[in-house]
Amino acid sequence: MADDDDLLLFAEEDDSEESEPLGEAWHILVVDDEPEVHTVTRIALKNFTFANRPLELHSAFTGAEARELITSRKFEFAIALIDVVMESDLAGLDLVKWIREEQKNLIMRLVLRTGEPGQAPEREVISNYDINDYKEKTELTANKLFTLMHSCLRSYRDIDSLTKNKEGLEAIIQSSRRIFAHQSLNEFTQGALAQLSALLHVDQGAFYSEINSLAAFHENDTSNILAATGCFSGFVGCKLEAALSNSNIDRELFERVLKEGGQIFGEHFYIGVYDSHLQRKNLLFLEGFDKIDDLDKNLVQFFGSNVGVAFDNQDLFAEEENSLHEIIYSLAEIIEGSPHQNSHHVKRVAKICRLLAEKSGQSKHDIRLLFKASPLHDVGKIAIPKSILKTPTKLDEDEWELMRTHAQKGYGMFASSEIEILRAGANIAASHHENWDGSGYPKGLVREAIPMMGRITAVADVWDTLLNRRFHKDAWPLEDVLKYFSEMKGKKFDPSLVDIVLANQEELALIQSTFRDS
Repeated sequence: MADDDDLLLFAEEDDSEESEPLGEAWHILVVDDEPEVHTVTRIALKNFTFANRPLELHSAFTGAEARELITSRKFEFAIALIDVVMESDLAGLDLVKWIREEQKNLIMRLVLRTGEPGQAPEREVISNYDINDYKEKTELTANKLFTLMHSCLRSYRDIDSLTKNKEGLEAIIQSSRRIFAHQSLNEFTQGALAQLSALLHVDQGAFYSEINSLAAFHENDTSNILAATGCFSGFVGCKLEAALSNSNIDRELFERVLKEGGQIFGEHFYIGVYDSHLQRKNLLFLEGFDKIDDLDKNLVQFFGSNVGVAFDNQDLFAEEENSLHEIIYSLAEIIEGSPHQNSHHVKRVAKICRLLAEKSGQSKHDIRLLFKASPLHDVGKIAIPKSILKTPTKLDEDEWELMRTHAQKGYGMFASSEIEILRAGANIAASHHENWDGSGYPKGLVREAIPMMGRITAVADVWDTLLNRRFHKDAWPLEDVLKYFSEMKGKKFDPSLVDIVLANQEELALIQSTFRDS
């Protein structure tokens, strides 16, 4: 017979008081070949909650069924109550070993329950198997099961938080070295937000967003979710209204905070609006945590304000980089153009370079760098007399030798620059007249010795030059250009790049039609 404490667990609840809505359930796996065990466990834990979250029990009657449930990944089990003897004498122990060693799941709390303690002696099992508790079925009264759930869930929650902290820290470390390459501040924020959520035990979820407080929730909403966790994870890149459809927060309260600014710590949520130096606001929202202390509140506020500063700095960096890009374009167009011609040669070359780089499998960093730097391929011509640059007739030997120096002169202009784009432009200027067979200049490099960016720019430069009218030549018909590239494959040009050109005529034609000379 159960003691008085156990009987209290089954007292009828008073439904007269309104209860707070419960959070997402903890998933518990019960593995036992006796149906009665499942029934009794469900009855004993019917109204159990931990951290304002109920239990959801899942039944498996064999070790094989348990493996199926676990590998389906439909549920993240916090605890498994496992019988030792099922379809075989050691089925439960085999399942424990499989979970820990093959599934590499070290977070799930594993509790062995046995009706035949002699079959698997407790000391031997505890020593040889990675379990968290060992109980005889006769000693698992309702009250002790209640205590067991609390201790195991508390342990699971804390280990899960540590794991998420580790994952968040790894994301921060992996992305931080690339932040100043203008590539991964969103990754960095995602990792930091995941770590913050884990530290505060945010069960529902969190997100960080850009907002226009006057436009939020309206047709001209310019908000953008930059990072998110939990139930908001699928809304990265979406508008604020979309993410809030997954929240229980009062909409009027939310709109009021957005309009007035500031911060509010609710009982289980946080809304913080942070001013930006770039005429925008940033929003941090967390939902589903227990009461937090002053130290945690300071951590939340520190995150909200400092991530905003990081995004501001990234935007300033992007603005500076775009300004540099415009200067490069303007300089290159001046060198390439003439008083009677609005030439878009360098823009087309940059677009063609990006296309070839993408199709040839270059890294995202190199694709971006080539696109930005390729307009500088003929920058050395600024040091060549205009009388030679603009002559409509064939150059004599001395003039040609002087013209050829533009490659090395272009390299010398920017080779020692501290700006990566300018250094890349210097290397492109020096190598885009090298030929695959070694007949080019200035160094006569052969095949792979020619930098890839130089090889790509050489193809893009000649392709565009032949297809368009220049002051010294008319535009070639497409069939003549295709014939020339086929003949120069493996001689002047990298064969693999010629193959890409021949296979992507539609995309190359679109570049030509979009940026026509006038």
